[in-house]
Amino acid sequence: MLDNPTTSPIAGDGPLRRPPPPRTWRERLEGLADATGSSPGRILVGAVLAAAGIAAALWIMRPPAAPPEASIPFASTTVSASPTSATAPEPEVLVVHVAGAVASPGIHRLPLGARVADAIAAAGGITSAADTTRINLAAPVADGERVYVLAAGEASPPLVAGGASPGAGGSATAGPVNLNTADAAALEELPGVGPATAAAILEHRGKVGAFTSVEQLLDVPGIGEAKLEALRDLVTV
Repeated sequence: MLDNPTTSPIAGDGPLRRPPPPRTWRERLEGLADATGSSPGRILVGAVLAAAGIAAALWIMRPPAAPPEASIPFASTTVSASPTSATAPEPEVLVVHVAGAVASPGIHRLPLGARVADAIAAAGGITSAADTTRINLAAPVADGERVYVLAAGEASPPLVAGGASPGAGGSATAGPVNLNTADAAALEELPGVGPATAAAILEHRGKVGAFTSVEQLLDVPGIGEAKLEALRDLVTV
């Protein structure tokens, strides 16, 4: 038997030594205090302050939070039109009454911006009785207007129910008003010509005779240069 249980049975080995137990945090703190010449309490306080400083530095250096509006999804206010609900707008049309020396008098529909030539074409064109010298094919037409094509020898368009022809005083007709053959009703269809001016024109024609030029309207009381210019393209002799 071995006399000393702590000795190794292997030759050349010394006694077995157990490792020292691990140091507690208190022992480590005291050892650090001895090494630095301070007290354990001061070292503990310094450690707490250092940890607080690091935490404060990390708080200050943290990335800024996203603004509230950036984190809230936006709701779109755009309403997408359904392909089935979208409808093309109806094209604008003019409804005119074409009468007189045309092939197919009556109500006709024309595109916006149509002229007298378009209205006559929609009515089948003029007849052989039409007086082509008194047709202004380039005149524009308006919705609800009456376009009347005068026949040869016809003095003025006949009156129609509902008042004078639309189009501001005779512009609805397809030709100018003849000052020598027009009656009071036809003259009153001209712009700026009322019953008094129409009567003055007829009185001048009865006293002086037939007009030989449009400029002779200046001899009629109530007609000046401005009114003459407004009537110049709407009357003839």
